[in-house]
Amino acid sequence: MSNLRAQLDQILNSPATTHGLARTLRAAVKEVELHRHHQASVATLPNGLLKPGPAKVQIGGGGHRIDGFFNIDVVPPADLLWDVREGIPLADASAETIFSEHFLEHIDYPRSAKCYAREAHRVLTPGGQLITGVPDAAFVLSQYPAPPDRATEMIERWYANRQCRGDINTYLDLINYVFRDQDDDPTYNPHYWAYDLEKLAQLFSEAGFRTVEPWTFDPATANPKRQWASVYVTATK
Repeated sequence: MSNLRAQLDQILNSPATTHGLARTLRAAVKEVELHRHHQASVATLPNGLLKPGPAKVQIGGGGHRIDGFFNIDVVPPADLLWDVREGIPLADASAETIFSEHFLEHIDYPRSAKCYAREAHRVLTPGGQLITGVPDAAFVLSQYPAPPDRATEMIERWYANRQCRGDINTYLDLINYVFRDQDDDPTYNPHYWAYDLEKLAQLFSEAGFRTVEPWTFDPATANPKRQWASVYVTATK
């Protein structure tokens, strides 16, 4: 695995590597690293399960930690480095709450997103809750065509510190970034699917959840920086 990573890096650093190949290889290098983290954790878990399993779990939290929640992410920092596209390493009906925000849009749809929804339903106890927050596609689309000041506000809130800022020249550019953010940036993960309240309700209902309702934003759990122009739901098993 390390030899493959070294070979990919060598090709990426070559001036002869074309832009299109470099984009593809950057994605490959990232997936190689994620695979390495995941396989290392698989080797440490008997039967692929955390025992005892945590009652409260955060998925894909990155640097945002929540008191009392066990953080599962495929990249550091996390309590467990694990690729949830391959399932959630918890026993059936073992968790009370699963929380994620601005994670779901970063995994492919339908395979990984629907797998994640089914897995969340499997590991939650009866009455357990899956709380999910994502960028609200309905909000962004409802503003189109937006006046310049609205586009400026969104750029300042979401992309002020990003290199792509100079390439958001129209409001439609901003919509494109919301739907497929940073497809060509080695630092950020792209968006693979856009969600609104209706789509979240359909996704989690299909996975078997009894109810899917809007979640009242709680800054004690969620990241206050994520609240604006996001939609949060609670799916109850």
